[in-house]
Amino acid sequence: MDRTSTPPPAEPPSLPSPAPLQTVAVVGLGTMGTGIAEVLVRAGRDVVGIDVSEAAAAHAVRTLGTATARAVRRERITEDERRAALARFRTATDLRAAAGADLVIEVVPEDYALKHEVFTALDAIVGPATILATGTNALSVTRLAADSARPERVLGMHFFNPAPAMKLVEVVSSVLTAPAAVSAVTALARELGKEPVAVGDRPGFVADGLLFGYLNQAAAMYESRYASREDIDAAMRLGCGLPMGPLALLDLIGIDTARTVLEAMYAASHDRLQAPAPILGQLAEAGLTGRKAGRGFYSYDGPDSAVVVPDAQTPGAGGSGAVAREVRAVGVAGSGTMASGIAEVFAKAGYRVVLAARTQEKAEAAKARVAKSLARSVDKGRLTAAEREAALSAIEPAGSLDAFSGVDLAVEAVAEDLAVKQQLFGTLDKVCRPGAVLATTTSSLPVVALARVTSRPQDVIGMHFFNPAPAMKLVEVVRTVLTADDVHATVREVCAKVRKHPVDCGDRAGFIVNALLFPYLNNAVKMVQEHYASPDDIDAAMKLGGGYPMGPFELLDVVGLDVSLAIERVLHREFRDPGLAPAPLLEHLVAAGCLGRKTGRGFREYAKA
Repeated sequence: MDRTSTPPPAEPPSLPSPAPLQTVAVVGLGTMGTGIAEVLVRAGRDVVGIDVSEAAAAHAVRTLGTATARAVRRERITEDERRAALARFRTATDLRAAAGADLVIEVVPEDYALKHEVFTALDAIVGPATILATGTNALSVTRLAADSARPERVLGMHFFNPAPAMKLVEVVSSVLTAPAAVSAVTALARELGKEPVAVGDRPGFVADGLLFGYLNQAAAMYESRYASREDIDAAMRLGCGLPMGPLALLDLIGIDTARTVLEAMYAASHDRLQAPAPILGQLAEAGLTGRKAGRGFYSYDGPDSAVVVPDAQTPGAGGSGAVAREVRAVGVAGSGTMASGIAEVFAKAGYRVVLAARTQEKAEAAKARVAKSLARSVDKGRLTAAEREAALSAIEPAGSLDAFSGVDLAVEAVAEDLAVKQQLFGTLDKVCRPGAVLATTTSSLPVVALARVTSRPQDVIGMHFFNPAPAMKLVEVVRTVLTADDVHATVREVCAKVRKHPVDCGDRAGFIVNALLFPYLNNAVKMVQEHYASPDDIDAAMKLGGGYPMGPFELLDVVGLDVSLAIERVLHREFRDPGLAPAPLLEHLVAAGCLGRKTGRGFREYAKA
């Protein structure tokens, strides 16, 4: 029997190299559409803003006028440039106004039927070379393209809110998109002063694909009453340097919008962690969709307001009513970076500090590390020389935990090993006076397992500082089911005196920050593992599109891939969710000894010191 070769699959039809995209129609003049129009007119494009609502079109004109006037006041543009920009913007209520556009950007609500209706109408209106871009962040670009008369000209152009400020634009191509269309839109994004990232078609793309999973887990954490909304948001702002907490961000995005994105992500992945938390559906069905409604996770002083007002869930100022124990002297056990940093924090706040290590030499070296840190603070004008000397003189180095006999609070900061910490707590139980508070800085181990090795589990609590301790403002205060109320009150009072922000959480793996941070990092690794995007593109997407201070791969290499893997294993073991299983790529890198900056190679290579 003769065999015939199978022809290669046909490539998507190509478009001729287009002229610069000078005339752009923006369909949908909500917040995002108006913001995109502003970016375009300020970059010299002629823009037709189209919305079925005359009120929305009029509001867009007013908003554009206000925004450009503000830019003049801030000397970012001249008055002549402002007038020219406004002259390049006109509005219409009929899609036929897009007839002469080189590019149409659709930003109507996230509803496939509505977007399909818009694209079908545009097929009969625009010219054969016009590129059609959807602003969706959840719906299938491929499906919109396949249902179009000319699928090669359909792609995604996903701006981030607020469009004038956010630098990222995800350029989304389907298997049907012509390369010339992608090139033209990418070039336009650069001319607009944006950073385009090319991505394939999957719900959420890069930035939202990572962001919304994290937001969903934060909503589920709040729904379980593990921590208050204020503590969850403060923990992620102060512990990770994020511009907004996750629940406040959900209110800004719109809880209904977030639910739509997550539904699309779950339909594609079947990952339970991406199934919308029930509370998102409950709030959306009740019309409590966030800022735009005046109420979501928080209450606001009116629709579209950013001003949070107290409500029934706002914490009171009274606390539990327990009387805190007096703390004058603090013992810090350990000789590493964290121990010396915590000792510095307490010494600067006026406490007498005993810094104990396994040997006197190690304790002296830890105090010397504190001295260098304090000297840097003097050089930067953060401390006076007298304050430096006072803090340093308050620290007493010791080669044995026996020196803790007179402390009121003992804080351990030794290796993250349960057996090591249990042995240390057994010793603290013997040497510390009755009534002393015993605190662990663990970030992942069960605090109750340390409490149970003592004869006074009611005095044991978690006090999780973040690195570097002198700079980071957050402390996670971790109560076990055995922790006494006055011990909890004592630690919160001490946090206030050392000028740290305490957040309350229960004794479970990851507490607040790591339980939300490390699944996000793990999902970023999975994106690379699946060849969806590169570490560089993912890092750029999260910094430019999410306002993150570091991209996930930068952060993984700084934290250490071995440390990250250990935390992810703890989370997976605790919650037993398949979605929390560490990405095999991370396990392989750790097995190969590629642990990040400390070994010179992780997800990137680093010059040796």
